[in-house]
Amino acid sequence: MSNARTAPVRTALIHLALLSYTVIALFPVFLTVVNSFKSRAAIFREPMAVPTPATFSLIGYETVLKQGDFLGYFQNSMIVTIASIALVLLFGAMAAFALSEYRFRGNLLMGLYLALGIMIPIRLGTVAILQGMVATGLVNTRTALVLVYTAQGLPLAIFILSEFMRTVSDDLKNAGRIDGLSEYSIFFRLVLPLVRPAMATVAVFTMIPIWNDLWFPLILAPGEATKTVTLGAQMFIGQYVTNWNAVLAALSLAIMPVMILYVIFSRQLIRGITAGAVK
Repeated sequence: MSNARTAPVRTALIHLALLSYTVIALFPVFLTVVNSFKSRAAIFREPMAVPTPATFSLIGYETVLKQGDFLGYFQNSMIVTIASIALVLLFGAMAAFALSEYRFRGNLLMGLYLALGIMIPIRLGTVAILQGMVATGLVNTRTALVLVYTAQGLPLAIFILSEFMRTVSDDLKNAGRIDGLSEYSIFFRLVLPLVRPAMATVAVFTMIPIWNDLWFPLILAPGEATKTVTLGAQMFIGQYVTNWNAVLAALSLAIMPVMILYVIFSRQLIRGITAGAVK
């Protein structure tokens, strides 16, 4: 069977696999949201059932909004996540462009060095990172989290974007140079629009671990003014008693930005994941 005939079949299989994975991945989200609208007794008695007039309750959301500054936690998470994604995309794209466009001695070694963070978890350097933040006075600031998350996301961003940028036509870039465009203009006006699917993929893969992270907010920014949503939700989890209504309500609210981002970038995300898989 020719490639022209098999391409639609492979495309359909890829989309079916992604759809199946999405359904499986969203089931825990569905249970979390559904149970957040139920009374405590109904959560434990019928965790798989949808709320009914007898079991419906907003006590979890009322508790979240009354105890602590949840809106402030949400704002902190949004600021840290958006700033980190912007820096990761900017610096990652610039480094990927340099590695894919310019040939110089040590190009391969530089690419391997920049991608080393994919294999070495940044959490191994937690003690050194904390000492550095203390020395610079950045403990309990959003800046500390932004710096750490930017460093965490750059290796994967460079690895993905450099592969996509190698596929951009050299003729297009050379035509831009002939027309007098600077390297910055070529990068921002010609290359970046052509790698939007890859940028969307990197943005989603970068946002999820940042938004859901508990480790670095607990270590670097545990203060009340700098708590993130994930860390703020821990106030409802006690050593002996857990307020499950509030926990599920907080998690349901925290899920919303990730879901909105996925809906916005879903088409670009699928294009980025499947690019190169079908000829």
